[in-house]
Amino acid sequence: MTGAVVNYGLGSLPRDGVRRAITIGKFDGVHRGHAQVLKQLLLSADGAEPTVITFDRHPHTLVKPDDVPLPVISESQKVELLERAGIRRVIILPFDQELSSLSHEEFSTTVLAEGLSAQVVLVGADFRYGNGGAGTVESLAREGEASGFRVDVVADVCEAGGTRVSSTMIRDLLEKGAVAEVAELLQRRHALRGQVGRGFQRGRALGYPTANLSAGFEGYLPADGVYATTVVHNGISYPAATSIGVNPTFGDLHDRTVESHLIDQSLELYGETIVVEFVEFIRGMQKFPSPESLSEQMSKDEERIRLILNLKARP
Repeated sequence: MTGAVVNYGLGSLPRDGVRRAITIGKFDGVHRGHAQVLKQLLLSADGAEPTVITFDRHPHTLVKPDDVPLPVISESQKVELLERAGIRRVIILPFDQELSSLSHEEFSTTVLAEGLSAQVVLVGADFRYGNGGAGTVESLAREGEASGFRVDVVADVCEAGGTRVSSTMIRDLLEKGAVAEVAELLQRRHALRGQVGRGFQRGRALGYPTANLSAGFEGYLPADGVYATTVVHNGISYPAATSIGVNPTFGDLHDRTVESHLIDQSLELYGETIVVEFVEFIRGMQKFPSPESLSEQMSKDEERIRLILNLKARP
């Protein structure tokens, strides 16, 4: 399977006459609700190229700049997940003044009809588009009829309590450390990806050497604490214990760090790119009276993580 084609910006639209099945949204997290949309898009494509139109930033960047949520996943992670779901083309539009100033009629004509030769456009029942969100599903259907594309509506995916699965729900759960619940909503483990940098070597001194993610890693950082995780390097998964926080026992850190101890492994990962996948929350971050008591707790944490990850007891 070849990779998805990525077009960035209004000026990059192919305008090639190839018929496309299109859905539109932020797709932050590419969660279970998004998966249902993508599945329906593929079923309705009927030979058209499955295409996602998404945005490089949250719309609040323009309309509510003081209330911009951090993304659950990075742009590159999103493209990879969309491709894995079967999407063949991803259109990334900067949510800037040029885009937000387009009327809903202009968006339908210049983007969907002329730019992408839409055959079918799949949206949610509450879909809004165009300047000021003036466009609705009803206006899109009228414009589609005039331009030669069909509009289908997909139902929301909800939890048992009737709450719609959303990126906001996922962020709220990550803020609580509820990574196992998040995995259910994502249909995969939540993950951070980044390069391993140099730490203070304290884990090594305590008998638990760690791979520390450098600043600028991809993915939403869960709550401070200790987690059962797996660390993926070069396609190989290793069981690990991961700590997030400022390590209050030593008290000299101000920025939150991500430190992963690979269980029963000794790898030199400095400068390498790794993926940390979160399995289960173990405990919150706490200050210990001494490095020795911290080491004792780390041993207990590892015992519990070994059980969760179905590993043999430590020799």
